[in-house]
Amino acid sequence: MTYPTADELTAAGLTLDSDGPVVTVTLDRPERRNAQTPATWRALAAIGAAIGPDVRAVVVRANGPSFCTGLDRAMLTPDGIAGETTLAQIAALSDRDAQAVIAGYQAGFTWLRDPRFISVAAVQGHAVGAGFQLALGCDLRILAEDAVLCMREPALGLVPDLAGTHPLVQSVGYSRALEICATGRWVAADDAAAIGLATAVVPHDELRVATDDLVAAVLQAPHAAVTATTGLLQQAASRSYEHQCAAEREAQVLRIRDLVRRQSAG
Repeated sequence: MTYPTADELTAAGLTLDSDGPVVTVTLDRPERRNAQTPATWRALAAIGAAIGPDVRAVVVRANGPSFCTGLDRAMLTPDGIAGETTLAQIAALSDRDAQAVIAGYQAGFTWLRDPRFISVAAVQGHAVGAGFQLALGCDLRILAEDAVLCMREPALGLVPDLAGTHPLVQSVGYSRALEICATGRWVAADDAAAIGLATAVVPHDELRVATDDLVAAVLQAPHAAVTATTGLLQQAASRSYEHQCAAEREAQVLRIRDLVRRQSAG
């Protein structure tokens, strides 16, 4: 598959840069504070489907003062966004068909946890609702000191449904995740670091360099080893201790054989 065209990306409020093993996706609708629409999610899903085997890192950035202030509020109006399914239309569907619509939306986020590469969110300013969930979809998050996170969906009578609840609980635990979602409070960058939401917090003008440095460090280790380790860590919480040890053994045998093969070939 191929990446969306420049025109398709522009219509979705995105830009894309592919530089060898690093793909950078930029939210580029600063006049709307990078508010997301279903077109954004379709384009993100298309990018994920087109990622090739040589990609080792995906960076999600944003232009403008905010990372993303959430959904385009037009989605919540009776008329919705022209050409898109309205909330009333979703409500009128069968359970199966309504959930299929939402599954299509989630596809714009779930690919970021593909263990073939490491995804990094570089967050400045507001990351609200869908924006917060996009950052949560990434493996790692670098926050500028002015970053503030908020899960607004419950305050709007909805639930976070863009694949954000699982990584939120993984990062901060059930009680803290519930408190963040139920109160809709703002989580400042220093608090995010303290509770495990942020990999690092840096001055705003150092965000790009800090993110690039992290990606460069990730690229130092052999790709296959990082991929195997990522897979182990992603499944660790859902496995028993014994099953995780077995998975480690299985993965390590493959790594040892690969190392020996490379040494023999060299």
